[in-house]
Amino acid sequence: MAKKILWGVLGVLGVVGIVANFWLFASPSIDSDVTIPTDAEAIARGQYLVSAGGCGSCHQDENSDALSGGYAIETDFGTFYATNITPDTANGIGSWTGSDFIAALKYGRTPDGSYYYPAFPYRSYAGLSDEEVLDMAAYLMSLDAVSSVTPAPEVPAWLQRWTVAGWNKLADFAEPAPEQFSDELVARGAHIARHLAHCGECHTPRNGLGIPDYSREYAGAQLGEEVIEAIDAHALEEWTFENFDLFLVLGMTPEGEFVGGDMNEVIENNTSQLSDEDRDALAAFFTRHRQE
Repeated sequence: MAKKILWGVLGVLGVVGIVANFWLFASPSIDSDVTIPTDAEAIARGQYLVSAGGCGSCHQDENSDALSGGYAIETDFGTFYATNITPDTANGIGSWTGSDFIAALKYGRTPDGSYYYPAFPYRSYAGLSDEEVLDMAAYLMSLDAVSSVTPAPEVPAWLQRWTVAGWNKLADFAEPAPEQFSDELVARGAHIARHLAHCGECHTPRNGLGIPDYSREYAGAQLGEEVIEAIDAHALEEWTFENFDLFLVLGMTPEGEFVGGDMNEVIENNTSQLSDEDRDALAAFFTRHRQE
């Protein structure tokens, strides 16, 4: 009788283990037939999205315009290096398919099924449409290939790629429900801020596990020794729509001061390159909706 009970318990534990393993490590459901467009219109749209998405801020080589990686991202969990995202087949993305791009940008999965560390802002990019991702892929694949190897992440022994599976599940529980907007301009601004430009990756504080605290969205944070300014409703209380729009172009605050540090590069390389409509959308989101 005792043996039957023991085998029954072991059987239940085995089933639970199999279910838990599938729940944690199951591959995302992505259409394997998606293709990367090659037409000029898609490439142009992708170029705009890559610029607006801030890809160059981390992936651009400091000695050239190539997106060949190498930039060191210092975090509380180690140092991560931006990868080579030129179409080099050996060290870049030259062999990637359309489904590989969607898996990477929206689910944080590598072509071989393993996990990217969340220093890569895939949780923000998850809000992009598949079409946006494929247009970005079209542009990246149109670039010149650069054979450049980036260093491996420098992380503590306990932090392995497979552990990110559990982190993702915890982050899923913390994720707020999608917000609905009646104003199309504000909705576009939210899409840019929360997903494409991933402003919260730096400006939203995180808990001890590195998961964003969405109850304090854009309340400011600290990355290493760098203090990231708050851009929430309280911080922007005195800002007008015109103040914020001008800030996105020139980096100038309402007091006439100019932003410095990494934000200066964001202004120069990203937000100042946005269309007038998209800058207006961001301004509407931060100065109208966020202050309601």
